[in-house]
Amino acid sequence: MDITAQELNEQLKNGSNAQIVDVRESAEVADGMIAGAQHIPLGELPARLGELDKARPVVAVCRSGRRSAAAADQLASAGFTSYTMTGGMLDWSAAGLPAG
Repeated sequence: MDITAQELNEQLKNGSNAQIVDVRESAEVADGMIAGAQHIPLGELPARLGELDKARPVVAVCRSGRRSAAAADQLASAGFTSYTMTGGMLDWSAAGLPAG
């Protein structure tokens, strides 16, 4: 399932319990991540699924949306309710949303 940057921002403002997983590489997250996001590079995701709570939805985030779609597929296959933030951090930044 997809969610836009604006929708995610609104949900976070309203106290969403979603887990945000940034699947970009370390050099990419140095430019900033969504507040509260957990950094798990896409290649490490299968080995690190235990760090996530299956009772809470997971929103996968990357630079443009391609890797996060792959991550959301992996998460769904593992039994998580997962979402892809369409447009990734490019859309998040273009919308002027905060990245820490």
